[in-house]
Amino acid sequence: MSSTSDYYKTLAREFYDSTVEADVTPLYERVLAYVPAGGAILDLGCGSGRDTSAFLKMGYKVEAIDGSAELCALASSYCGIEVKCMDFRDVDGGERFDAIWACASLLHVPTADLPELLTTLRDLLAPGGIFYMSFKFGDFEGERDGRFFNDMTSDKFASVFARTSGYEKIDEWESRDVRRDKDVDWYNVILRKL
Repeated sequence: MSSTSDYYKTLAREFYDSTVEADVTPLYERVLAYVPAGGAILDLGCGSGRDTSAFLKMGYKVEAIDGSAELCALASSYCGIEVKCMDFRDVDGGERFDAIWACASLLHVPTADLPELLTTLRDLLAPGGIFYMSFKFGDFEGERDGRFFNDMTSDKFASVFARTSGYEKIDEWESRDVRRDKDVDWYNVILRKL
């Protein structure tokens, strides 16, 4: 996935500018209904820091990570907390989050790697904690526009979920991209740790 890393290294500012103002309030309302007020959230692949900033303003405790050093610097400046540059697989610390928020971030992980990654990340959730993730809708997997993408459908996710343990699926839906210049449908899913 070096092409994906190179993309974010080269085009971090462009990506930041295109996402930081996107209004995803309906996502917040739908997902945060499952998260206790003031709870702890891991923003996994925080990109511009848009969601981290919103969660902090709502009174949540937030840790944020991203794999791009350039985006981490921009996001840290935007949201006022240190965003750690690290791989998703390197987060440690055990059952400390009420929620993991992976909005348009796991879409850069190959399908074959998702069951193991979701199982590993489950250990970061408190009992009953929730895991929200979103992917571009579809069956495509491969490089597109300079990045690796793993698009998702309900059927495709069912196959991933069947190889993942310790969760129940509590919600899934399709949505449209809120950015005016993007004609993209999204697959969204919420899991709860058993």
